[in-house]
Amino acid sequence: MIKSEKSARDGWVANFDTDSQSDAAVANAPTSALDIAVIIVTFKSAILTIESLRSLLTERATPGLNLRAIVVDNASGDLPAIADAVRRFDWSSWVTLVLAPKNGGFAYGNNLGIERAYSSAAPGYVYLLNPDAQVRPGAVGSLVRFLESHPEVGIAGGRFENLDGSDCSIAFRFPSMMSEVDRGLEFGLVSRLLKPWNTVRHMGRSNERVDWICGASMMIRPEVFAAIGGLDENYFLYFEETDFCWRAREAGFSTWYVPESCVMHIGGQSTAVAFLTDGPKRLPPYWFESRRRYFFVTFGVLRAMTIDVVAVVAQLLGSLKRILQGRQDRAIPHYLRDFIRFSVLRQRNRDIPPARIKIAVV
Repeated sequence: MIKSEKSARDGWVANFDTDSQSDAAVANAPTSALDIAVIIVTFKSAILTIESLRSLLTERATPGLNLRAIVVDNASGDLPAIADAVRRFDWSSWVTLVLAPKNGGFAYGNNLGIERAYSSAAPGYVYLLNPDAQVRPGAVGSLVRFLESHPEVGIAGGRFENLDGSDCSIAFRFPSMMSEVDRGLEFGLVSRLLKPWNTVRHMGRSNERVDWICGASMMIRPEVFAAIGGLDENYFLYFEETDFCWRAREAGFSTWYVPESCVMHIGGQSTAVAFLTDGPKRLPPYWFESRRRYFFVTFGVLRAMTIDVVAVVAQLLGSLKRILQGRQDRAIPHYLRDFIRFSVLRQRNRDIPPARIKIAVV
């Protein structure tokens, strides 16, 4: 039988029968093994989440690691199906299920999971994993080894591969005025000149320091939370991991790409990767809202306004180029109209709430 108890942030935590609870207590008891808390936030992704959990089984056998998972259902109805799988596959000793009281977005769900992880025992590391991601053997262990040997690094993530096995090794630079020019123009010669500012970095097979990595596979040192708090819950979706890595860098923690760690994405369904691989589709309002917030809080209102002016001009020139080339089908539908609607250039869009980054960690 499943019982529920109130969590620290008014979510619900699913507990199982007494024997399972005893097993969980034993599994989570302090040992010499390094405790890794895996956070998975699901929204209408129950089947994918179950497969993501299954992929962690090999990693749980890694010597020296005590790996446990906290699955947060962002009020989508996924919890019963996942709870049934946890019961059937006897995963209750290492999987905790949390039902969020609302769909507060990616940052909100992860913060809820992080708090729940700390309520059991302070983890050695926190690992954010998307529900549509499956870790390849050694993916978790390689990130832990890297962070253990590089105490100055705060965040680490690895490479991705697609369902068909093809490579998708990318990391990112922080968005800037120059990257907005490149994004708007989409002109070959200009893009080559602006390559040092291009947001997307195509990575090789060596460890490299980067600006930010996709939150679909992100290992975080606890000291980062102590210094900057959690993810900013004002971001519903998109830019939350960009903002998190920016704040971490400002606090003295670097972010690294570690290709030895490999995670498979099913069809590139994680938000950051899907944006790169999907065809042109109209972007949701929360993408523009997240973009506006990132530039506002990172650069201040005046520079954010300047960046938006430059971005609009670049988009207009890019649109003209596509019209002359007869390639309007490559444009994101209604992008410029939506951009202006949500831009900080409009007075009504300059009321940016303070960061919501506080998490209850010990």
